[in-house]
Amino acid sequence: MRALLPTWSDWRPAVRSPGADLLSGLIVALVALPLALGFGISSGLGAAAGLATAVVAGAVAAVFGGSRFQVSGPTGAMTVVLVPIVHQYGAEGVLAVGLLAGLLLVVLAIAGVGRAVRYMPAPVIEGFTAGIAVVIALQQFPSALGIAQAEGEKVWQVAADAVRQYAAQPHAVTLVTALVVALVVLIGGRYLPKLPFALIAVAAATVAARVFDLDLAPIGDLPSGLPAPTVGFVHLDEIGALLAPALAVAALAALESLLSATAADSMAVGTRHDPDRELLGQGLANIAAPLFGGVPATGAIARTAVNVRSGARTRLAALTHAAVLAAIIYLAAPLVAHIPLAALAGVLLATTVRMVETASLAAIARASRGDALIMAITFLVTVALDLVSAVAVGVGIAVLLALRAVAREARLHQIPLEQSTEHLAEEHDLLHDHIVAYRLDGPLFFAAAHRFLLELAEVCDVHAVILRMSHVTALDTTGALVLKDAIGKLEHRGIAVLMSGLRADHHRRLAALGALPAGRLFEHTPDAIAAARALVVKSS
Repeated sequence: MRALLPTWSDWRPAVRSPGADLLSGLIVALVALPLALGFGISSGLGAAAGLATAVVAGAVAAVFGGSRFQVSGPTGAMTVVLVPIVHQYGAEGVLAVGLLAGLLLVVLAIAGVGRAVRYMPAPVIEGFTAGIAVVIALQQFPSALGIAQAEGEKVWQVAADAVRQYAAQPHAVTLVTALVVALVVLIGGRYLPKLPFALIAVAAATVAARVFDLDLAPIGDLPSGLPAPTVGFVHLDEIGALLAPALAVAALAALESLLSATAADSMAVGTRHDPDRELLGQGLANIAAPLFGGVPATGAIARTAVNVRSGARTRLAALTHAAVLAAIIYLAAPLVAHIPLAALAGVLLATTVRMVETASLAAIARASRGDALIMAITFLVTVALDLVSAVAVGVGIAVLLALRAVAREARLHQIPLEQSTEHLAEEHDLLHDHIVAYRLDGPLFFAAAHRFLLELAEVCDVHAVILRMSHVTALDTTGALVLKDAIGKLEHRGIAVLMSGLRADHHRRLAALGALPAGRLFEHTPDAIAAARALVVKSS
């Protein structure tokens, strides 16, 4: 546990030279403000919840997290998971889910689970990232179209209902505002990436709405400060029902945060995050944020990328970002309340475009049909159902395809017997007709073992079978039992089975299952051939 806690070495460079981190933190805060407001609204808990999350979770994760550059707060992927939780359990349920998820993340950190993210298949990551982008875009349809009440159980159903209502009574101002803001963010960010175009576009839309009295729905009143810490979101007897959504939130928070920290490492030179410490930081952040009315948080790749590219050197930059947002809450809440919802929808629409890496998608699609299938299914399940189901399905398909590929590497080769001039020609003919030798190559496990059984069972018209085991790379219990069955069938037909080159660990497994041919184990294949010759000569 001590290795997961902050140390003075984390902050020593920041104390010596804080200038670059303070400037970077200010830039990230300006970028994060509209995103925090938008994601808070999209989650269903409101803009104030998004700001509270960005401040509290951002500060706690900056201190206790495992990455120097990670910026945490509300994210689009998390809102996708939170929307159905809000509908089913209400705001109090979401706060309780966030707290439970934080506790789960702390447990995962102590258990050392953080390093497992490296095993996530790339097609699954790209598939659900593209799916998340589409879901976030669909979530913005009601605000971008000016529809106050859109109905549906799934996000795509709500978006479809919003489009239907808009088609019945179209009004261009809201849609044009959202599209113009999105274009400004995308075009400006491409040519001048260091400027906070999201904040500039939102501010311009807010001013235009006030000056020209445009019919644009605003965010509404915000509290002029963070709420006092509170506990007791739900009754104890309701916690059991919240465990499943808490597991989903914890899984997403862990996955997204670790992927974001990994991306930050690739953007910065000579840095490497601590995955278990990152889980601890995110866990503590998600314990703290609900106490102040915040939604569950994760590491945010967009804000983290801005942090790195703005010249951040230490975790002081992420902490500064949280402090600037807190100052905005306390000093400028009345101004923020006038921001049009359509402008925030435009910012989030631009964010979804940036999330999709078309080059990565195309490269994976070209790599193999299997990878393209995994990516496509993960994408479709993300959009149609939910992110957790998509990851489970995508990983499941990836595992099955990987097992099939590994199983295909397993081979059963018939090998020629070594001929020796010490034997008469008649004996050579006798041996050729009555002895067969096989070399088993690759893994002998549950996905490939039954094919070996079928091939071995077809052996006939011989007196002895030699199994050369030195090239077997892996042997599981299923493979051992299938091999035992094959040996039993051969011996039942009067065919002697001999083994050579058996590894020590494979020997132990086969011996424990009673799958070794008694008295017919040899270290070297020539010894097994000599023993087989003796058996054939004796039987003749």
